[in-house]
Amino acid sequence: MGTGRMKPFGFGHLRSFDHLAPPSAAFVVVLSPSLFRFNGEAKHWTEALPVGNGRLGGMVWGGVLSETINLNDDTLWTGSPGNYTNPDAPEALAEVRKLVNDGKYAQATTSAVKLSGEPSNAYQLLGDIKLEFQKGDSDYDDTTYRRELDLNTATVTVAYSIGEVEFTREHFASYPDQVIVSKISGNKSASLSFDVFLDSKISHRASVNDQNQIVMERTDGGIKFSAVLDLRISDGVGTISVFEDNKIKVEGCDWAVILLVASSSFEGPFTNPSDSKKDPTADCLKQVETLKTYSYDQLYSRHLDDYQNLFHRVSIKLSKSSKLTDSYVPTSERIKSFKTDEDPSLVELLFQYGRYLLISCSRPGTQPANLQGIWNDKVTPPWDGAPHLNINLQMNYWPSLPCNLHECQYPLFDFIQNLSVNGSKTAKVNYEANGWVAHQVSDIWAKTSPDRGEAVWALWPMGGAWLCTHLWEHYTYTMNKDFLATKAYPLLQGCVLFLLDWLIEGQDGYLQTNPSTSPEHMFTAPDGQPASVSFSTTMDMSIIKEIFSAIVSAAEVLGKSDDDLIKKVVESQSKLYPTKIAKDGSIMEWAQDFVDPDVHHRHISHLFGLFPGHTITPENTPQLSKAAESTLTKRGNTGPGWSTTWKAASWARLHNSEHAYEMIKHLFDLVDPENESNYEGGLYSNLFTAHPPFQIDANFGFSAALSEMLIQSTVTEFYLLPALPRHKWSNGSVKGLKARANTTVSISWSDGDLQEFSLRTDDRENQSFTKTIHYKESSVVATMATGKGLAISVIEDIKKEGKGI
Repeated sequence: MGTGRMKPFGFGHLRSFDHLAPPSAAFVVVLSPSLFRFNGEAKHWTEALPVGNGRLGGMVWGGVLSETINLNDDTLWTGSPGNYTNPDAPEALAEVRKLVNDGKYAQATTSAVKLSGEPSNAYQLLGDIKLEFQKGDSDYDDTTYRRELDLNTATVTVAYSIGEVEFTREHFASYPDQVIVSKISGNKSASLSFDVFLDSKISHRASVNDQNQIVMERTDGGIKFSAVLDLRISDGVGTISVFEDNKIKVEGCDWAVILLVASSSFEGPFTNPSDSKKDPTADCLKQVETLKTYSYDQLYSRHLDDYQNLFHRVSIKLSKSSKLTDSYVPTSERIKSFKTDEDPSLVELLFQYGRYLLISCSRPGTQPANLQGIWNDKVTPPWDGAPHLNINLQMNYWPSLPCNLHECQYPLFDFIQNLSVNGSKTAKVNYEANGWVAHQVSDIWAKTSPDRGEAVWALWPMGGAWLCTHLWEHYTYTMNKDFLATKAYPLLQGCVLFLLDWLIEGQDGYLQTNPSTSPEHMFTAPDGQPASVSFSTTMDMSIIKEIFSAIVSAAEVLGKSDDDLIKKVVESQSKLYPTKIAKDGSIMEWAQDFVDPDVHHRHISHLFGLFPGHTITPENTPQLSKAAESTLTKRGNTGPGWSTTWKAASWARLHNSEHAYEMIKHLFDLVDPENESNYEGGLYSNLFTAHPPFQIDANFGFSAALSEMLIQSTVTEFYLLPALPRHKWSNGSVKGLKARANTTVSISWSDGDLQEFSLRTDDRENQSFTKTIHYKESSVVATMATGKGLAISVIEDIKKEGKGI
């Protein structure tokens, strides 16, 4: 984004605002309302509450007489490493290209099925912890029941009374100790009795060893797993016995602590499970022995230190107060009432929930967050739970950088590295090209071949290229030159090598992609037939422009601008097919102005250049920005959850606060899990976002979109409150968001106007940065010293003519 024609703005005061500085690990922030509240146990899976440590996930139902905690391990998938090549593809490719060149788009679409591959494998579940408590339903007082997820502590609490006894359960998933922990207690001595066992929908066997530990192991083929449940009870109070059906019975104790660890035989995407040397059961038992050295309080403290170091980096408040903050209102009721009360604290909660879920399902050393994060209750989940590379996987990681969780993106980079290995074979065999390629859907085995089926979804060789934009974005936010040199640049090189070979000389001297599709969207060909295959779709060109720009910039940083590859990229940039405006004033989705039979289609692929890309901006490309606005208006507000949040972020990039807010409001629609077909988008009562069914991408997309409404940036420019809906969130603050150039941003506003802000950079390679700071129609150029930051108060004369800093 450029500076545009903006006037400098005035500064009432210049002083240090330490209270706006981002919190350190030891600095506890009083965050906005952070509780999910329910007054009854879950009746459906999407009413249960999630915990996770990146690898292990749990869903807590909160039953009084019987409790279920659904379990997932991020490495449990079907299948084994595959052959992601098709020796017949080059001949089929030549056939499809000729049909496209001849304008026979429907025939090209039919012929392109020959380029399709095999479907992805499926994410699976681990099993369940089952707890059966003493009978006493006649004494159960449902007015005392509460079930909560506290985002501040990443802890699910269930509490209720039976007779005179108050029972409490606490559940959390620890990343440093890789364990799911549950503590169950009663407030009267010897009041707690229950049975516990492990179960699974996957073929398994369970047994109890001489340490009173339950061991569950998979018995069929594929990736093996083991789960071990270890039980501790209060010293000197209560007894433990074992049933023949592999249940453990606890009677008359004060409290009990359950530790659940799990392991699998997965050794990476290139090792067949049958060749694995891992012993999951031995690994689990060894881990349990280590955990025995810690008390419950120590485990909880280690969990909090780790989690809060990430979560407490950002706080947000969108109102002075909320009528729902201090009263007990179930979250489901808050969703229902949002259409009328538009409570800002619920927006805050959903924003922080996205950050919580990312911390809970993607940490260094884990698998990347899949279509459901790590939470799944089905043997074969919708769309296999597989990462889809035409929006969904990318959206999962949109909040990682602006929402100050860059470490959570590391599993994505490991995944891209794996894709580059298999993708180099796919590129060479299928397309006789250098570099590497990945298509629309993948899995834990780093599948890179096309999906099986129709070209409209299967034929899309741009998935790896889109993922590679995250590499450059990571550098622009962190300014980590070592990451750029050792991790990002080699992957970008391989991606660019493929793209250069994939591009061919086309009409009017432009380099074009052929065949080309706009993800999952058909068009009507000039002969009236439905088709999906043509050439140089706007999304293809937008992604390629983004990647070429990224590698040229990266080469400049690394001193590689004279490399032959970079020279070839620079030469090719001017020959890329331009983004065009259709006769109705919208962005053309295809290289020709085809008839669109579904103008409200869920994808807005042709707006990639607006968001998450950077080739369409209000400052630098006003005509394209106006066309992008027309495109969003034409698409409308309907669509699944991820489409809603993508549109919200896109409206924010256009600095259109009204429409961005309307898309946010559109998401707050309570979905009935028994009647999902009546909804499009929306939220379940546990704030999982709905396609429907559940997909986690919109949870992450929401947090990213909200951050775009509050701060936008390039390496040298910052836009403060660019899409703030001032009439809805007239007073508020945000602390700890990240902007590019490793800058931490804190902002407060009052009566819809900027009040204070601070910018801090930790870049150690540069002693100072010159930044252009934009607010409304004004701008100022400021110099930031490394480590010291820039803090500005704008109180009295924001609209007066001011002086630069």
